[in-house]
Amino acid sequence: MTTQGFAPVLAVALLLAAFPAAVQSIGVCYGVIGNNLPAASDVVKLYKSKGIDSMRIYFPRSDILQALTGSNIALTMDVANENLAALAADATAAAAWVQQNVQAYPGVNFRYIAVGNEVESGNTQNILPAMKNLNAALAAAGLGGVGVSTSVSQGVIANSYPPSNGVFNDDYMFDIVEYLASTGAPLLVNVYPYFAYADDPKDISLNYATFQPGTTVTDDGSGLTYTSLFDAMVDSVYAALEDAGAPDVGVVVSETGWPSAGGFGASVSNAQTYNQKLISHVQGGTPKRPGVALETYVFAMFNENQKTGAETERHFGLFNPNKSPSYKIRFH
Repeated sequence: MTTQGFAPVLAVALLLAAFPAAVQSIGVCYGVIGNNLPAASDVVKLYKSKGIDSMRIYFPRSDILQALTGSNIALTMDVANENLAALAADATAAAAWVQQNVQAYPGVNFRYIAVGNEVESGNTQNILPAMKNLNAALAAAGLGGVGVSTSVSQGVIANSYPPSNGVFNDDYMFDIVEYLASTGAPLLVNVYPYFAYADDPKDISLNYATFQPGTTVTDDGSGLTYTSLFDAMVDSVYAALEDAGAPDVGVVVSETGWPSAGGFGASVSNAQTYNQKLISHVQGGTPKRPGVALETYVFAMFNENQKTGAETERHFGLFNPNKSPSYKIRFH
């Protein structure tokens, strides 16, 4: 990897200041794959009533954007994966996307545009050119304060144990994080201790996966001590960023959560424990970045009855479709 194209240190510092490193309360992802979900206007009211000040949505939807107008809820909005190729190939298409989905809603507090979510295979080649085109379009529209990034899975990290061994699997990630270093935007990462635990309950204890005492792991490479799998997973991303020559790129946890039903280890008790402890835990950062609150989005606001895949996929909601809580939880 080269360092050509990096902005001067002062410029990067100014850019970093444009993108908040943390929020006062935790964000929540608003998925809409269900046929029984409340109207967007009611959902925004629910966010506000619970003091949830940040939202992530997975594609632009006019009713949600209209409902968010004037709410001051900070929004992370995805570009749908199927749209990446068009935006990568044509700067005019990117400008039209920004005009239709961002400029058209001046009362919405846009924080980040996520250029794809867990993009795979050949489509990964479209991420960076789409990011560049969208950044240019936002700047031309006077919206340069909106961060442009992409949301990746933990699968982009190789050798995540111990955390200090973390490196990126694929070359395209090196180019992306080099670009993020030049713009000051963070890397968005989906972090799920649940899946790691469910895949390997013999070696990963439930307590370690749910922020409960009982397991202590020392990273011989860094000398740091870990008491939660979440911290270890996040710090493997920081290690990969350092390995890629981009140690100043921040990390935002763009999804994390625990299912309340539908599979091994999925229960109301475990989901409540994980999410409640997560909310307080992230305010203190990680062993590699202590004292720096980690901006984090819980997946998801509602149980979504039309999600495909494993049964657990339909049980990540903090709330039921009738807006009643799936379990008791405090957001502060």
